[in-house]
Amino acid sequence: MALFNLTDLAATLAREARLLGIDPGRKQVGLAMSDVSRMVATPLETVKRGKLGAMAEHIRALATKHGIGGMVVGIPLSLDGSFGPAAQASKDWATALSEQTGLPVCLWDERLSSSAVNRMLIQEADLSRSKRNEVVDQLAAAYILQAALDCLPRD
Repeated sequence: MALFNLTDLAATLAREARLLGIDPGRKQVGLAMSDVSRMVATPLETVKRGKLGAMAEHIRALATKHGIGGMVVGIPLSLDGSFGPAAQASKDWATALSEQTGLPVCLWDERLSSSAVNRMLIQEADLSRSKRNEVVDQLAAAYILQAALDCLPRD
């Protein structure tokens, strides 16, 4: 499958297909899911990062179970917006994941998403470091997905 921009990705989806938000980290991958109207992102789970084939199999199962029709993968652009080695690695990973799952994908700027989520968890929820580590990746995925959902054109 090819990479899409968000508008084109949304145009390829069935009417009530959900989007899966993905925050790909080096050790863990956060997952979040939209509702069927694609207005609200909800944290789903955190998965240990392993082989791409196992991740693709897991995402295919989620897609079948929840009616997911596409993916929004966070891409770590540099603070100045440039496309560095980390962004290229995320793009390559997202493209390979799309090919293995058969789901269309778009990339979304994830700059500072984990920082914003950590700040919220400390200031608002007063969570300890160990509790934050359990949820930060899936909340970052929801943060990324919600930002994308907020940019979707509404009928």
